[in-house]
Amino acid sequence: MRLLLSLTLLFSLTAQAQSPTPFPTPPNQKGLQVQMVDDALALGIHHAGININLTALLPPNPSPDATEFKWNENYLASLDRQIKPLSDQNILVYLILLTYPSKDPARDAIALHPGHRKDYKFSVGAPNTTNSFYAKAIDTLAERWSGAHPEHGRIWGWIVGNEVNSHWLWNNMGLAPLETAASEYEKAFRIAHTAIRKHSQHARTYTSFDHHWAASMNNISAQEATPGRDFLDTFARLVRERGDFDWHAAWHPYPEDLGNPRAWADKTITTDDNTNKVTFKNLQVLTQHLEKPELLFEGKPRRVILSEQGFHTLLTPEGENLQAAAYAYAWEKIQTLPTVDAFIYHRHVDHAKEGGLRLGLWRNAPNSIADPHSKKLIYDLFQKAGTPEWPQAIAPLLPLTGQKSWTN
Repeated sequence: MRLLLSLTLLFSLTAQAQSPTPFPTPPNQKGLQVQMVDDALALGIHHAGININLTALLPPNPSPDATEFKWNENYLASLDRQIKPLSDQNILVYLILLTYPSKDPARDAIALHPGHRKDYKFSVGAPNTTNSFYAKAIDTLAERWSGAHPEHGRIWGWIVGNEVNSHWLWNNMGLAPLETAASEYEKAFRIAHTAIRKHSQHARTYTSFDHHWAASMNNISAQEATPGRDFLDTFARLVRERGDFDWHAAWHPYPEDLGNPRAWADKTITTDDNTNKVTFKNLQVLTQHLEKPELLFEGKPRRVILSEQGFHTLLTPEGENLQAAAYAYAWEKIQTLPTVDAFIYHRHVDHAKEGGLRLGLWRNAPNSIADPHSKKLIYDLFQKAGTPEWPQAIAPLLPLTGQKSWTN
């Protein structure tokens, strides 16, 4: 009933003209989670990932009974300043819809799933679909960045949540079994998709998963995280049962060991549908799975974007070469998979609070969290991806993989 009310609410909001512009077809898959807009443009990207914190749209201490909301215009304007320079250059911008805990009880009661952990020991919460906030927020964003307002820029891809099969850490709704976790996510996804489709006929919405496939992460219960394959299939079944629509998949194919950049050397994975993880080495497992008849939409497989993944820089003499070789390996792999539309690299700059990982194209400045300091070897390689200079740039890196060709 609450879901029906939320969907009814969306259609009762002031009608806006729906943009009929087809989804663009960029020259290649090169993308980046952008920190520095000018640098991203210089790198020649065609896809960009931008995070939005939905909780930050609310003012401090909002009324718990509010049905109308005064949005944080300063925050929205700051997002415009990231989005518009990119979309003005025909870069496809993907907005990652996140509901971070604010630790302001009034805001969190409105924005976060009612089952969220009250001790705040999680990174991202599931959104609250039992009131009007989520539906109205997504409707506002979808209208703002639909293309109807060029002064704000345009969003083409909407990633609903983050690694939602890890529903204790990255989509917290409290402890929940698979069926409940997938059902709650399906409700939120449907609300988002309905709002976005109201304003744009061809914008795309994406689910979000980590790299776990037929197994979930170690030492965590089934009430806290589930295998990505099982969550994906359950979500898809629930969508079919409740009314199918055109959802797509955002995958994070980090290497099996995030601290080892040698993506070609993953040892625990296989190439069948029962592999424990889907990484770059066996990424075809995901695309083949999405070709199953029950997962097709209008006879076609769902599209795939790789919305968050990067390669660690080891503090060894060959560390930067290995990071660059891993990017070359991943780039060559996705050229063999026609349903993979984007490879959005993470990160732009090393981040001091990312568990010791150094994934960036840039080193961060000493004693800073993520201030850019100097470019790594991967920077030059990244810039050449998708250009005529690419084959020559990657040739010296192939021996590091121990393979005879990039697509072994």
